[in-house]
Amino acid sequence: MKYLLTGVSGFIGSRVAEVLVQKGHDVVGIDNNNDYYDVSLKLARLKRIENKNFLFVKVDFSKKKQLELLFKEYKFDRVIHLGAQAGVRYSIENPMAYADSNLIGHLNILESCRKHRIEHLVYASSSSVYGLNEKTPFETSDSVDHPVSLYAATKKANELMSHSYSHLYGIPTTGLRFFTVYGPWGRPDMAPFIFTEKILNGETIDINNNGDMWRDFTYIDDIVEGVVRIADVIPTRNDEWKVESSTSATSSAPYAIYNIGRGSPIRLMDFISEIESALGLEAKKNFREMQPGDVHKTYADTADLFEATGYTPKVGVKEGVQKFVEWYKEFYKK
Repeated sequence: MKYLLTGVSGFIGSRVAEVLVQKGHDVVGIDNNNDYYDVSLKLARLKRIENKNFLFVKVDFSKKKQLELLFKEYKFDRVIHLGAQAGVRYSIENPMAYADSNLIGHLNILESCRKHRIEHLVYASSSSVYGLNEKTPFETSDSVDHPVSLYAATKKANELMSHSYSHLYGIPTTGLRFFTVYGPWGRPDMAPFIFTEKILNGETIDINNNGDMWRDFTYIDDIVEGVVRIADVIPTRNDEWKVESSTSATSSAPYAIYNIGRGSPIRLMDFISEIESALGLEAKKNFREMQPGDVHKTYADTADLFEATGYTPKVGVKEGVQKFVEWYKEFYKK
C-alpha cells in the first residue's frame, strides 16, 4: 500500500510514518518544515524514519501546484493528512496562517484526492471543535457549532469540507478528533514540554484557571495505533441514513468522524505532579485565570472508535510522563 502522509516532520506524523514503514507500506512524507517551533526537532524526527520504504519530499500543501505534481508522480492509494498549522493560542496571534494551511491546504488535499481517486483520506480534526460544550464525555454526536478559537473553527470547517467531497464525489473520508497527545518527541508549544523545560530550568510555570483544568492526556503510541488501524476501516455509502434519525459523525456518504483519545481525563495538577515526580523536582507555580481560547475540560467518548478498530489505549499517565521526561533529558542533554 502506498501512503501519502502530510505533516511527517510533526509529532504524530513522524511516529505514524515509522509504524507504517515497519508494517511494510511505502510512505511518501511531506512537510514544509516551517519555523512555528524548533526546526531541528522536526529534522531529528525525520532522521528516525530512515527506511527503504520511506521518502521525504519538502512540499507545502497550501501550494496547489506542488501538491498536484506530487500526486501525479507517486500515485498514492491512501492519504493520511495530519499536516496543519497547530496551536490554539497562536491562532489568536496569527490567524492568516490558519487560513493558508488549514483551509486552503485542506481543500487542496481534497481536490487532489478527488482527481486521483484516493481509496481513503484520513485527516486530523481536533477535540477543540467541542468548544463551549460542557456535557462530558464529548461524543461525536454532540453539536460542535460553538468553537472558542479560530484553530477549532478551521478544524470544524475541515470536517464540513470533507463531507461535501464525500457526498459529491464518493471519496471515503475519516476525520479524527485528537485529544491531548503527549510523549517522546512532543511539541515544544504543549504543556508537558513547557512544564518540563521550565521546572528543569528553575523557572515558574503558569497554571491556567487556577489549576482547575482537566485534559484527556493520551500517550503518543496509543494515538498512533488508532490512526493506523482506522486507515483500514474505509467508510461506505449508507442509503438508509437520514439526518433526522442519525448522528452527524456519520452520513449517507462514505464519511465518518471519530474521537481519538484515552477516554479518561486527568486533572492538570495531577499531571504536573507526575512531571515533578519524574524529574525529582518541585515546580514553582503561578496560578492565573482562564486564558482566551482555552477550555475547562476535555474528555473523549471513544466507543465508536473501539467498535470500529478494537482500539484501546494502554499507557497510563505515570508511565507516559516518565517516558517523556526520560526522552527530554536525553535529547536535550539535561
